[in-house]
Amino acid sequence: MYRRFIASVATCAILFMSIAAPVSVRGQQGTSAQQSGSDTPPLQRLEVMRSRLEAMRRSLNGALAGFNAQDKNEKSSDDPRERLRGMEKEVSSVLSDVNIIIGKLQHSERVETERIDKLETSTNDLDTRVQAALRETAGQRSAATAATGTETGIKRGKKKKKFLIFGGGDDDKYEELTSTIAPGRDRVLFEEAAHEVRKGRYEVGRYLFNTIITAYPDSQYLPMAKLAIADSFYLEGTTSALIQAAASYQDWLTFFPTHPLSDDAMLKVAEAEMRQMGLADRDVSHARKAEQRLKALLQQFPNTNLRTDVELRLREVQDNLAMHNLQVARFYLDARYKGGKGGLKGAQSRLREIVEKYPNFTWMSEVLFRYAYTYQQEEETDEAAKYYQRIVRDFPNSEYVEKAKEQLQIIGAPIPDPDPIKAKIPEPEKPGMMSKLFTEVTGYANVTVDKNGVLVKKDKAKEDRDLLDEVIANQGVLPDNAMPVTAPLNRRPPAPPKPKPTTGTGISVTSQPSGAPQSPANPASTTTQPAGTTGSGTKP
Repeated sequence: MYRRFIASVATCAILFMSIAAPVSVRGQQGTSAQQSGSDTPPLQRLEVMRSRLEAMRRSLNGALAGFNAQDKNEKSSDDPRERLRGMEKEVSSVLSDVNIIIGKLQHSERVETERIDKLETSTNDLDTRVQAALRETAGQRSAATAATGTETGIKRGKKKKKFLIFGGGDDDKYEELTSTIAPGRDRVLFEEAAHEVRKGRYEVGRYLFNTIITAYPDSQYLPMAKLAIADSFYLEGTTSALIQAAASYQDWLTFFPTHPLSDDAMLKVAEAEMRQMGLADRDVSHARKAEQRLKALLQQFPNTNLRTDVELRLREVQDNLAMHNLQVARFYLDARYKGGKGGLKGAQSRLREIVEKYPNFTWMSEVLFRYAYTYQQEEETDEAAKYYQRIVRDFPNSEYVEKAKEQLQIIGAPIPDPDPIKAKIPEPEKPGMMSKLFTEVTGYANVTVDKNGVLVKKDKAKEDRDLLDEVIANQGVLPDNAMPVTAPLNRRPPAPPKPKPTTGTGISVTSQPSGAPQSPANPASTTTQPAGTTGSGTKP
């Protein structure tokens, strides 16, 4: 018996540690993010800066290779090579500072947040100046090559410049492609970049796409090259890559706000945030950003044929935010108010926000019961009765129906009949113990997102075609009636504009009864709460 008891205690301790460890780590990250004045932890911000700076340095080195070696000893303030070399030194200096701070954080040394903010500002400023310099010197690089009649890159005598980003036998081919400006070379670069991205060599693909942007500013491949760069970050899928994906899609939207793929790019911005969402009891900053992006998409493109997908994602994001408020309200009521430490008003404000902003929350019956309870404690029985009656009428299968009826009898208010239509809707099943344990260990909300990019499919079979194939076949221009890879299989025609909601301040995303439970959108996945579907259908 004693051994069995010890074994049980040890098992419970292991389970507790598996849950507490990610919670502790995420708590520390959240604290660091708040201290830095940003929702992103300092180490992630620095990783993003390092990736951007390394990309800038590669672009500058590639541009310098595009100039002929002749007269390389002559220095002039007007020499574009000197300008690029100076910028390369600046980039290397900032990159060195970033690497130093990353090393300090990895060794748990203290770093002032102001220093990180200054480095981020310097990185943004450098990025703007580097891109401008590369565009302005593109014509001079082309003229330098044409004037000498010599080939650049590996064919300059016996000297071979190796780009560390390239590996294997592709070094020579890509060095020549990126160091020589010639008519029609942008198409070759685009095709090679697409090939590398599909092979999972995202850094190489981005470098080749970026060469089109900096060396061929008038290329018809430029819009799709910028969008493909954003796709490459999204497909890569790491935390720092997703941060850069959202920024790259947003940057693309700034340059091409009326492009036919604008709504697809806006959806990817939201999905990049959704893929970083934590559980409802943790940081909800990514969920709030995703909600803002999805609402903006519906407002800016009311007739989008992605409306069904957007509404589904908005419902899931809002469920996450509503559950966060509900868990805070539970704490105020159960741990504080019932323990004589106050908290009734705090719980009431959280519950009110759910009722007003998220009328289709999956667990609305519990919200209404607790909300009515707060009014009952304040002796506002008329308000309490209103919400108890709503539970009986609109959620007849809820576990809170009998409790609501008891409170209505105590108050002396009439008990309404249940809605016959809503009586056919079953109460959603609560996740089991193993499901809860799994989600606690992973630490991420399991929401419905499409991991394909706008142009590029993540796992494309040889016989499949995606939009990137269509762009290549159509000389860099988006074909008419092109179908993005994010589209559902039975993509419907544009929907008519929907009337603005009249309930609260939130956006009502379904035509189903308020609070009606939904079936999971992805049966194979486990979520903290069942993922809802929209009244207009789900994505196949």
